[in-house]
Amino acid sequence: MTNAETISKLNNALSTLIKAYEELQGENEGLKIRINELEEDVFNLELAKEDLEKSVDELKNNTEEDKTHISTMLGQIETILNKSSVNTQNSILSDVNVSSSTTTESNLQSVDNLLGLSYSETTNEDEKDEEPNILNTFSNEEKSEDEEDDNRVDLTDPRLNSLLGINQ
Repeated sequence: MTNAETISKLNNALSTLIKAYEELQGENEGLKIRINELEEDVFNLELAKEDLEKSVDELKNNTEEDKTHISTMLGQIETILNKSSVNTQNSILSDVNVSSSTTTESNLQSVDNLLGLSYSETTNEDEKDEEPNILNTFSNEEKSEDEEDDNRVDLTDPRLNSLLGINQ
């Protein structure tokens, strides 16, 4: 083999290597471009993920706030309803107490009037003290009623029952 043939074969080999290198460089550039595209996609996906996480966090916070507001409103409604029912019960009880005390007072007054006693308004303590006196007076009246038929009270009289608040 001569020098010229050797140089020619080396030249062909070098050309083949240069072509292969250029092809590899082209492929390398294509891969670099593809890598850059994928990195952009990854970056965009990470941004989208962060946005979604923020949205999820906001929704969780809003949900928790809504739950808190709903719980607060329900508590306030329960409080209002409890106050309303307590006020209603208190007003009913006070109406019952007022009407029963009024009825009791009017009944006592009616009995006193029937027995010929004078009626005076008294406090609860006075009423407790006077109840035995009323009973004693009533007992005394019964004794004197036996003696005097004119002052006798007919216990079956419907007017007496209505005055005393007794339902038949």
